[in-house]
Amino acid sequence: MPTISALDNVTPVADSDLSVINAVIIDGLGHDPVAGSIRIEAGRIVEIGTEVTPGDQVLDAQGSTVLPGLIDAHCHAFATHLTGHGNLPMTYVGLMGARRLTGALRRGFTTVRDPAGGDPAFARAGREGLFPSPRYLYTGAPMSQTGGHGDPRSPESTACAHDTGIVDGVDNLRRETRERFRQGAHAIKIMTSGGVISPSDPIAIPQYSSEEIRAVVDEAIRRGSYVIAHSYSADSVRHSVINGVRSIEHGNLIDAATAAIMAEHEAFLVPTLIAYDAMARRAADLGLPPVSMQKNDEVLTSGQNAIALARDAGVRIGFGSDLMGELEDEQLGGLRLQSEVLGILETIRCATSTNADLIQRDDLGRLTPGAIGDLLITDGNVLDDPAALWDDSRPRTVIRSGQVVVAP
Repeated sequence: MPTISALDNVTPVADSDLSVINAVIIDGLGHDPVAGSIRIEAGRIVEIGTEVTPGDQVLDAQGSTVLPGLIDAHCHAFATHLTGHGNLPMTYVGLMGARRLTGALRRGFTTVRDPAGGDPAFARAGREGLFPSPRYLYTGAPMSQTGGHGDPRSPESTACAHDTGIVDGVDNLRRETRERFRQGAHAIKIMTSGGVISPSDPIAIPQYSSEEIRAVVDEAIRRGSYVIAHSYSADSVRHSVINGVRSIEHGNLIDAATAAIMAEHEAFLVPTLIAYDAMARRAADLGLPPVSMQKNDEVLTSGQNAIALARDAGVRIGFGSDLMGELEDEQLGGLRLQSEVLGILETIRCATSTNADLIQRDDLGRLTPGAIGDLLITDGNVLDDPAALWDDSRPRTVIRSGQVVVAP
């Protein structure tokens, strides 16, 4: 990985006018690339074609590929460390989170969804340009049942859990859901299966009762939002989507029948392949305990198969990274792993327009008139040389709302 600082060559964002000419354009909707130019006015795309009216600012993309700014639907800004360090002051966590988001922007992610953190002040700081940031959508703390994926206590612990992320019972879940929306949450995250990092819950067993899940879903739908579920096994995924969950995170252990149920209920799958791949290679050196390494092995080999099953069933597939702590520099590697199953053009679609549809933003993730002018310009033609997309030692230009925020 390059040693360039996440802060190098990054500028704050404001809506701007720009013309990008002589480009190979991938629109993010799955169509074949076309040669042409793009004109952006006041931060939005107004014209795409072989000849567009040049604006005051012109960027020549000869020999490059232009695609929509990438969207990471599972990006943990506040996951400052892979293991331990659970009681750090929030001032430190916020500063580290800002640096992590700036790094994501530099890699080409102009929008991220954080399914395990965030708050109004942190999001406002990014919007106001106090630090260079992608568009930041947050859920606040995810909710977990006692002994679930969000319960950090070991099986031997007799301590009481006072973390607001541990919530049991229909009435309490409704109250906490409303509180998260009061604080500006984009969506609500719940844990409906065990996980790799958590110490006391098997991965396969579903968590939360049907009544509890439906209560959260009901509150979210009435707010015009949706529910995200951390869920690995076939049983837990079925339990989630049948009760109204829209966004399944991970889903590594699904089978064909479960994929069909997901398609029937119009649920999205957000794979996070790079998290397991990176942990398998690096986590032992970073102190991940043996029980977590064993869990990681369970889901590592099945992740790509789950994507194939979802594709064959017609499930809409997004993209996420789910990287903790020191592993954040692997973010683009998930595109490589996903493309091994879906191909490069469909993988770009996953990380652009499909993720935009997932987060309910039809003005992001696509290069069409009216869409926000978020662009990633890679070195060379990514269809001929896919590594240009995920090798972040290669030059890239990132444009957000018509402004060049990262230049080679």
